[in-house]
Amino acid sequence: MASAIPDRSKVLNGLETLVIGAAGGLLFLWAELPGGLISGAMSAVAIAALMGRPLAVPPVLTQAVLLLLGISLGSLVSQQLLQHMSSYPLTIGLLALATFCSTFGSSFYLQHVHGWDQTSAFLAGSPGALSQITVLAAEKGADVAAIAVVQTIRVIILTAALPLVLALSGVTHAAPPPLPTAAASPPGLAVLIAASIGVALLLRRVKFPASWMFGAMLASSLLHGAGVVDGGLPPWIRNVALVGIGALIGSRFARMKISTLLSHVNAGLGSFVIAILISAIFVAVIAFATHVRLGDIVVAFAPGAMDAMLALALTLHIDPIFVGAHHLSRFVFVTITTPGIIHLFGRPQDDVDD
Repeated sequence: MASAIPDRSKVLNGLETLVIGAAGGLLFLWAELPGGLISGAMSAVAIAALMGRPLAVPPVLTQAVLLLLGISLGSLVSQQLLQHMSSYPLTIGLLALATFCSTFGSSFYLQHVHGWDQTSAFLAGSPGALSQITVLAAEKGADVAAIAVVQTIRVIILTAALPLVLALSGVTHAAPPPLPTAAASPPGLAVLIAASIGVALLLRRVKFPASWMFGAMLASSLLHGAGVVDGGLPPWIRNVALVGIGALIGSRFARMKISTLLSHVNAGLGSFVIAILISAIFVAVIAFATHVRLGDIVVAFAPGAMDAMLALALTLHIDPIFVGAHHLSRFVFVTITTPGIIHLFGRPQDDVDD
């Protein structure tokens, strides 16, 4: 009986999180805000979490949401979306350089303006791969709470503001790829879901990053591209996935004390501005040097969480292949290089042990 109580509590917390997220998403959708389902769900859950509600999205539900998101992204694949693949080596190379510059720029700001130690500053300035960054921060004795605040603020601002900025600038209105309006047949949906789960489990077995989302996206892309499946997920299921992603992002504020948030909010905002300014320089260079749509470049280079940026690509009619390839590349780059950077430029391990 005692062991069943925590399980029941987690289920109720998960249901509360989704209900709050759905209410926020519907409110933003009613207000006709761009990316309303994601940003509305994220905002509502974040506010409720900061007010003390123990909100969380259970792991099984998180995996289901990422799977549905991957299926939806894969259904957008077409020859038109693959036309800029020749530019990928150039843009991915520039993304790696942008990530390097952004990390060092944000780190310099945090050290010299807010007095952070080198290790915490480098980890906070590193975009994406939050779970890996958190583990590394704990191992190196860095300020995990401060790093989490800075990283979370960056993701929250991007998820909430990026749709508005793109919509107000008119960037997303240039030849958007159409979402599938017709749902796949029941046998088609069964094949789509089964194949997505199978590929996701395979990628998970080889420890591929974001395996649930990318596995489903790969399976869906192949099935749709080969004409095996016609149509996508029913729109209401796709909307549930978008709400789920928003709720997942907002729940990062759960168990975070308001005092901790307020003590690091200036550092978070300042480092975010530095990262955006550096990324903007590279976006401008690519926009002038290639024929890739500006909206695709902006979302691909945005220093936010991979799942959030791909969800925005879906709802803002941004090329999911381009965005996915770049965010996956940055994830791998950050995961591989960050430990080495911390070893070379962070404070010595002996300082941590003293």
